[in-house]
Amino acid sequence: MTDSADAPKSRQPRKRLHYGEGREALLNAAVRVVARGGLRKLTYRAVAEEAGVTHGLVVHHFGSRDALIEEALAHTIRTSLSISALEPGTGKVADFSTGLSEMVTADPGTQAFQYELLLESRRRPELLPQIRALYDEYFDATQRELSRMLPADADKALTRLVFAALDGLVLHQLVLGEPEVTDAALEQLRSLLRLLDADGDGD
Repeated sequence: MTDSADAPKSRQPRKRLHYGEGREALLNAAVRVVARGGLRKLTYRAVAEEAGVTHGLVVHHFGSRDALIEEALAHTIRTSLSISALEPGTGKVADFSTGLSEMVTADPGTQAFQYELLLESRRRPELLPQIRALYDEYFDATQRELSRMLPADADKALTRLVFAALDGLVLHQLVLGEPEVTDAALEQLRSLLRLLDADGDGD
């Protein structure tokens, strides 16, 4: 008799997941599929195989490929916002984006997924409204924290400048590695922000 551990992968029992747990597992699986092979590789079957569940479960949770893409993008942005310290809420410059390099090191797939979708939106304009709306969450979080740190509220131009620096650092680390370079550059960015804090209260 063949041991169950030696059975072909296709005959392995599927996972049973609770509703919330299953949904998050599928979103994480979708992120990994896209990060590895680009958006063209994102199918119900590929996500199901990655998550170790049935094809029908993916359809049940999301209904359409576009819904899966939109929810996976929202999921990655929520994840990034929660672990990058983009908006720590303290109003202290020293706390701003303290977890950025660790975020990229720990979960590069999440960041790769977002860049894949950004590039894909140039070829598929129907994705652009989703990208724009969801990236507004990044811009808004950046603006709120800058306004806590600086004497005057941060305007749109300063917000975009600071976020573009952070976004570029993430992309460079994703491709080139060198988290220590990211950390050094972040400290330089914080030094520049301190110069804008005329009262010096942001340390």
